[in-house]
Amino acid sequence: MSRVRLQGLTRRFGSVTAVDDVWLDVADGELLVLLGPSGCGKSTLLRMIAGLLPPTAGRVLLDDTDVTTVPPQRRDVAMVFQSYALYPHLSVAGNIGFPLRARRRSRADIRRKVTEVAGALDLSALLDRKPRELSGGQRQRVALGRALVRDPGAFLMDEPLSNLDARLRATTRAEIAELHRALGATIVYVTHDQVEAMTMATRVAVLDQGRVEQAGTPAEVYDEPASVFVATFLGAPAMNIVPATVVATDGGLTVRATDLDLPLGIDATTPGRDVLLGVRPEHLTLTGEPGIRAVVTAVENLGGDEVAHCRAGTHTLAVRGPRPLRLAAGDRVGLTARPEHLHLFDPGTGGRLVWRTADIATPERNFA
Repeated sequence: MSRVRLQGLTRRFGSVTAVDDVWLDVADGELLVLLGPSGCGKSTLLRMIAGLLPPTAGRVLLDDTDVTTVPPQRRDVAMVFQSYALYPHLSVAGNIGFPLRARRRSRADIRRKVTEVAGALDLSALLDRKPRELSGGQRQRVALGRALVRDPGAFLMDEPLSNLDARLRATTRAEIAELHRALGATIVYVTHDQVEAMTMATRVAVLDQGRVEQAGTPAEVYDEPASVFVATFLGAPAMNIVPATVVATDGGLTVRATDLDLPLGIDATTPGRDVLLGVRPEHLTLTGEPGIRAVVTAVENLGGDEVAHCRAGTHTLAVRGPRPLRLAAGDRVGLTARPEHLHLFDPGTGGRLVWRTADIATPERNFA
């Protein structure tokens, strides 16, 4: 498998910058998920790696070879599209084996490889069927098989599960993750679905407006978001964000807002400064000695969990916990959160704040 390196990759469409100076290094055997909302540039970035779209600036390297100007058919990559892109007149075997026929491989070699790939994807009993006779999940596996049969240096997958229902998505997601582990394949995978990113990726690159906001393991981007955008894009419900002020008290630093007073667990002195306080819904807990005084406005039943929507001052907070929370609209509650679960962001830039000395908060932005 191949290492994929993107160096200053940029793509403009007239006055619109779709991808803006992206630097990423995808290690050999890594499954990197490009995650972000619609229109953030992730599919454009993938198409530049595939050679389907020329960059305005920057380079694409496979291992140590610059392939920026190499046509798609000569790049050692295989693309799996959202729409499957199967040939309707060919059987499953014909679709899987098509890349090998295009390379004029022998019939015996094609049969051997098709049989091997079909077995790995549980398609052996479907080899004679046409795409119209297959379910959505089966068609997606055929599209994966057509990519696998080539033994490419890297796989590029553009939202391959978005056309499947929830149950098939979960099943196929597990199959792709298992294939990655079995093959040690290098995969660059595009999705807007955070569940796919968190469950499949060895590393996640979160994109917004064409730029990489943060790249790291799923745990890193969830537990230590580099910006307000990353913090609120990941998680369901999203991280609670409240404008607040950090002040020095006898017990150390405290973050304060209307009906909110939470210690940061930092023994320091500092001039008061405005911040954005972030705390995830699952990290807010009910307490008899509240750091947050709130009123419940609604409760949602999610099956195993419940989400209580609460109002503290002028801000709404979501609290998530195992069902039943035993709360109802109108209840007055006290909430708290441990210091290690509190996140501070700069109100101007949205960047993560970290206390680097006893009394200075500096912005920290994590890029690949």
